[in-house]
Amino acid sequence: MATSNMTKADAETGASVVSISQLTKTYASGFSALKSIDLDIKKGEIFALLGPNGAGKTTLISIICGIVAPTSGTVIVAGHDIMVDYRATRSKIGLVPQELTTDAFETVLATVTFSRRLFGHPANPQYIEKLLRDLSLWDKRNTRIKELSGGMKRRVMIAKALSHEPEILFLDEPTAGVDVELRRDMWLVVRELQVSGVTIILTTHYIDEAEEMADRIGVISHGEIMLVEEKAVLMKKMGRKQLTLNLARPMAVLPPELGEWNLKLNQKGNELEYSFDTKAEQTGIPSLLSRMSELGIEFNDLNTRSSSLEDIFVSLVSDRKGAGQ
Repeated sequence: MATSNMTKADAETGASVVSISQLTKTYASGFSALKSIDLDIKKGEIFALLGPNGAGKTTLISIICGIVAPTSGTVIVAGHDIMVDYRATRSKIGLVPQELTTDAFETVLATVTFSRRLFGHPANPQYIEKLLRDLSLWDKRNTRIKELSGGMKRRVMIAKALSHEPEILFLDEPTAGVDVELRRDMWLVVRELQVSGVTIILTTHYIDEAEEMADRIGVISHGEIMLVEEKAVLMKKMGRKQLTLNLARPMAVLPPELGEWNLKLNQKGNELEYSFDTKAEQTGIPSLLSRMSELGIEFNDLNTRSSSLEDIFVSLVSDRKGAGQ
């Protein structure tokens, strides 16, 4: 796999490999795709950028990779300004775009080898072979791209992006349209790359992937960064728990005496759901159970569930939409 010049000091201090300041992008139509983005990506981390369609994820990645020109602001990659020293910054970056853009009539081995030469790297058949084996492409090395499945074409895109041994890898919706087995294999490769010091920045609609893989998470909506946080801190800070009570006898409607707890009754009338803040001094659960006892409402069982990253993401985006209306 690729190697990085990340030092021990970099890892300990959380040195930035990508530093973005006051970045904006406004198109000729007047549409503002990015609004004063400030963001730092640490060396060696897996950073997940989450956001709904049209939030600005792909525009941001495209600017960092030198594909789209910013309207204003600065982007520094591995110490180089992307506008002043494009060639140096581009050589540090590997990009796996959403679109499957490969030479349909080339073989897998030929197209990946050619991608390496484009960056001026000397031939390294051993590295290319290992890369293709890691991505389960070695058996397909002499197959023309057009004969591959969509999932295998996606793997070829990743191999091309890694062919010149970049320090930073951008994965823009990398597992879209890929089956579960291929997704699992690709994430094994991503973990190996991180161990070797490569920084991974990914966008994904599969929030479970971000929850499993990412060290830090950023949420973008309407061209603005809403938050950037360590995953564990985010889950602790914004996490809520849901208490589910399985009732001994179904009820048609909630009694008004339980109105202060903002409960939800399921359609069958046999479960009560109560969400509470884990950070609050008073969860409200003891008083709820006491009031239910006073009212003669019995339950057979209860359980709690912590909110997932998806719950947090949906809540954030919903709050942002509400604020903008």
